[in-house]
Amino acid sequence: MRVLLFTGKGGVGKTTTAAATAVALARSGRKVLVLSTDPAHSLGDAFDTRLTGEPVEVDAYTLPGLFAAHVDTRVLVDEAWEPLRAQLRTLLAGAGVEEIVADELTVLPGVEELLALEQVRRATEDGPWEVVVVDCGPTAETLRLLSLPEALGGYLERLFPAHRRAVRGVLAGLAGSGATVARWDAAAASLSRLAEQLSGLRTLLADRSTTTIRLVLTPERVVAAETRRTLTALALHELHVDGLVANRLVPDPGTGRGTAATWMRVRRREQEDVLAELAGLMEGSGVPVRAVAHRAGEPVGIEELGELGTDLYGDDDPLDGVCARPLLELRRTAGEGTALESEYVLDLQVPGIGDGEVDLARLADDLLVTVAGRRRTVALPPVLRRCEVVAADLDDDVLSVSFRPDPAVWMR
Repeated sequence: MRVLLFTGKGGVGKTTTAAATAVALARSGRKVLVLSTDPAHSLGDAFDTRLTGEPVEVDAYTLPGLFAAHVDTRVLVDEAWEPLRAQLRTLLAGAGVEEIVADELTVLPGVEELLALEQVRRATEDGPWEVVVVDCGPTAETLRLLSLPEALGGYLERLFPAHRRAVRGVLAGLAGSGATVARWDAAAASLSRLAEQLSGLRTLLADRSTTTIRLVLTPERVVAAETRRTLTALALHELHVDGLVANRLVPDPGTGRGTAATWMRVRRREQEDVLAELAGLMEGSGVPVRAVAHRAGEPVGIEELGELGTDLYGDDDPLDGVCARPLLELRRTAGEGTALESEYVLDLQVPGIGDGEVDLARLADDLLVTVAGRRRTVALPPVLRRCEVVAADLDDDVLSVSFRPDPAVWMR
């Protein structure tokens, strides 16, 4: 099973690229589901067919094995979240919390995006698909979407500890009557299931052998700059990019004359400079940068999307892609066994960081890493929880944080 997530700045052609990739995969004999989590829902327009929340075969006669669907988050919220939210509101009101306050306390920011991701996870587990291609929203929305399981999972774990009986004991002390305790217990069980789903989502997204991201961009400096920031943000959250697609490369006019040819020549030169910059950015990672020519007409339908897929991948397998080495690596640089002279280094791969501002903070067993305004909470391995941060160094897109044993808590 493979999951390919496509995202990029709005208007760069990510939906078309995702659809073309799905067609190429289906033509290779695989059973493919392409899902749209983009609120714009333009995937149906690309296939020139009407899509709903249930997977439908796009064209069983021309290309069997290609299915598509839109994720309808409004329906998911009504069916999956609202019943639990209503239960929690009732319980909070029963505990003496004012109705308006209870209503505000049960608002879960990002619940629609979270449920959309859960649909992707279910498709990987329950469906007969070999590949799930996901047409995500624009970059900023996708970054929020992909970081939600980790952020909400941590919040939920602190609010409702994993051990259900411990939660039940706390709630029972607040509740009083047996009936109320039973309702609290039912709510805790529902939250426990939500925590399990969040854990499953984090596992799916972090598994580089299953889930990878392809960034779509147009070869323009402003878009390339955003792509650089996106690479850094994704790496910070241990999300793996296995390819970049530079879309709408204008044709080379050769030695043509005239205003149009001159314009195209200048534009092409600018785009090639951006492509060279992107290639330099990804140098050493092995992550490919594919370029696709600007087409005269918008590719719509199986046939035209298939031609775009051929331009994009040629004879290569569309699933071929290279992830950079693991985004988090721990190495020991001094000492042996439990010696106090030991030293450890935690390497964080942050492609595209350049000379960006980095801030580190320690919070209990977590390391808070903030890069270019985006924060990641890194759960430290057990050995580092007994250590202190002594230094940090940024070299060639690798942030190396050095740790030494804290004598007060170190193993003896």
